Amino acid sequence: RGAEELVLAMEFLDDTLLYIIGSGDVLRDLKKLVKDKKFQDKVKFLSRMPYHKLLEYTQHADLGFSLDKPHSLNYRLSLPNKIFDYIQAQTPVIASDIPEVKHIIQKYDIGLIINNHQPKMIAKNIQAALQDKERYQRWQENLKFAADKLTWKNEKQILLELLRKYV
Repeated sequence: RGAEELVLAMEFLDDTLLYIIGSGDVLRDLKKLVKDKKFQDKVKFLSRMPYHKLLEYTQHADLGFSLDKPHSLNYRLSLPNKIFDYIQAQTPVIASDIPEVKHIIQKYDIGLIINNHQPKMIAKNIQAALQDKERYQRWQENLKFAADKLTWKNEKQILLELLRKYV
């Protein structure tokens, strides 16, 4: 799902700290990878936590990542909740070229879409995102707008209008 490549990208990044927060079936493999590569100073693992605490970490992050690979229809058609978490936290996003994710990021201009999951390319995209201060500032401004637009309050109205047509 892209997490392994993100961890491996740390080899090409200095003065960068990656937090992996949560749980999952790949976590044990990621921890082993970090240990084998001696990236303990570059990659930190935190357990699952309440949403409000996770939001605090997200708000302090320079970038959020959604690097799922479109290997199956499930992933290709996905729109992970974390995209909206990043938006509400006003954290720019680097994401895979997944149609719905790409649509949101490009529509609101809030981050980068990557087409290559090679660790070195991920690192180059991270560097490019953080070094272009003008673009980064634009993303942060656009995130404020996106955070106001992409809320349950607004989406609920769209859903109710759709349901009214069929009920």
